[in-house]
Amino acid sequence: MTDKPEAKSKEELVAAYKGILRSYIDLRPSGVRLKIADAIGKHKSFVSQIANPNYPVPVPGRHVSTIMDICHFSPEERETFLAAYRAAHPNQSRKVKPAGRAGTCHHTLHLEVPNFGDARIQHEVEDAIREVARRIIAIAQKNER
Repeated sequence: MTDKPEAKSKEELVAAYKGILRSYIDLRPSGVRLKIADAIGKHKSFVSQIANPNYPVPVPGRHVSTIMDICHFSPEERETFLAAYRAAHPNQSRKVKPAGRAGTCHHTLHLEVPNFGDARIQHEVEDAIREVARRIIAIAQKNER
């Protein structure tokens, strides 16, 4: 028998930071989930899933900084959340931009697309547009360095 505490599983670590995220989002004004969804190009239900410890869906590293910026995390909240996030995803830390780094402010672009009448095609077209936009932004950010 050992007095050493058991290491937490990956699922427990993910649930821990998602619980922190949910508590911080719940402290913000209503509508913040929709703002996050718009900023990361996802549906509000996706934001609810990544902020719910009962769902296994992790928060993608590329969205962490955006979420913290939109929610206006205090330095203490940011550090608490990032410590828990890094414990669950030690290899994702490089994708999280520090506070105040250039590029953390975003401009939202709304784009009209036709209704294709087929949910699968609609989803594929919208995802393709988002992916092209992400690639263009990555190229532009690479050239800024």
